[in-house]
Amino acid sequence: MSRKLVIDPVTRIEGHGKVTVILDDDNRVMDAKLHVVEFRGFEKFIQGHPYWEAPMLMQRICGICFVSHHLCGAKALDDIVGVGHASGMRILPAAEKIRRLGHYGQQLQSHTTAYFYLIVPEMLFGMDAPPEQRNVLGLVEANPGLVKRVVALRKWGQEVIKTVFGKRMHGISSVPGGVNKHLSIEERDRLLKGGDDLLSVDQVIEYALEGLELFYDFHEKHRKEVDSFAEVPALNLSLVDEEGNVDYYHGKMRIVDKNKSVIAEFDYHDYLEHFAEATEEWSYMKFPYLKALGREAGSVRVGPLGRVNVTRSYGENTPLAKAALERFHDYTDGKANDMTLHTNWARAIEILHSAELIKELLNDPALQEESLTLTPPESAWTGEGIGVVEAPRGTLLHHYRANREGNVTFANLVVATTQNNTVMNRTVRSVADKYLDGKAEITEGMMNAIEVGIRAYDPCLSCATHAMGQMPLVISVYDTDGRLIDERGR
Repeated sequence: MSRKLVIDPVTRIEGHGKVTVILDDDNRVMDAKLHVVEFRGFEKFIQGHPYWEAPMLMQRICGICFVSHHLCGAKALDDIVGVGHASGMRILPAAEKIRRLGHYGQQLQSHTTAYFYLIVPEMLFGMDAPPEQRNVLGLVEANPGLVKRVVALRKWGQEVIKTVFGKRMHGISSVPGGVNKHLSIEERDRLLKGGDDLLSVDQVIEYALEGLELFYDFHEKHRKEVDSFAEVPALNLSLVDEEGNVDYYHGKMRIVDKNKSVIAEFDYHDYLEHFAEATEEWSYMKFPYLKALGREAGSVRVGPLGRVNVTRSYGENTPLAKAALERFHDYTDGKANDMTLHTNWARAIEILHSAELIKELLNDPALQEESLTLTPPESAWTGEGIGVVEAPRGTLLHHYRANREGNVTFANLVVATTQNNTVMNRTVRSVADKYLDGKAEITEGMMNAIEVGIRAYDPCLSCATHAMGQMPLVISVYDTDGRLIDERGR
């Protein structure tokens, strides 16, 4: 006889998922899986709508990483009208810088939310602390000063988003071929200098450094536990620039292995030539993999840990983040890092990196330029576009087709959390083996360890699920003794 342990729902993540762990008579772990059990149909909803609505509609798939969806859609629209990178043209430099500014602002506020609100409670109180303590309210009680600084940090990131996109959520800035507004001197100075309860950019960098020091302190005290928590293999994927360093907005796709050898590098428009997607009956989320290596060897890790594994260095324009990245690389002697909880280290580094990138852009006079949109000739129309950015959670792809009447006929999204599906399931199994296998008594803290492993990826399950073709529906009827007496499906 076997028994099943269920975590439903997994908490402190975006979207709805559950975990099942199957134990044998000796409480040995036989299997452990992350099930994604919700469905979003945005790829069908958008069909028939005018193509220029795509960035505005598709960003509503999420209330957290909406900027990434907005920009992916905008880049795909650039392709469609003939001013995207696929055509050899680029939008105006000032327009790209404004998009980048909003993109970095989103990464700062999203990472701040995930790191401090969802992850730090376990760092400070422990995975087996009472549930009523290991949350943001527990942080308020234990360290109100830290929480005030975190709230101010996140608020500043949201103000960057509002300034660029016109709204704190689901903005309206990007249009085919560029953006519809610049930054005024007043808007720039408010973000640079602060005021009216808003931080200055230098204070933001200071608070970001504090967050990084928080991880260093935690790691120093719990080094063995952190490093051995769940070391799971995967290739690492990120957009990179010509020097092989991360570019959050644009670049080639680069995949590296454990030794940081480049396995593949290609234009993101060719993604579908290199990747396939597997499916499982127990999850609505797909399992992408590199075709050349097959499903197991070709699965990838994206997001903060994947990006810092791929990138060689940060530029001299972000000296504090550059030094932090070098320290990260030195810890594994230059090899890629497979330690799941080190994702939180990488996330803290990227908060700092984003802050320094924003400071550099705010001092760029190009943000005040008036000319921000290219209008291509009708002959430039392609009818198809692909946009890719590095969302906070990892590499995100939007692919659209539109007819000559301007209506969307096809849409497909490959979301960062989908890319991480295989490595997240490996993490769930690794943690189950470490904390549950052979244990006579399963405690709440042991089960929470599995959730800690999942939260390290900050998954956005509502973004990552969709169905192609017929949506399966199964209804099971059980009697009062738990016996299955009837089942219907379509």
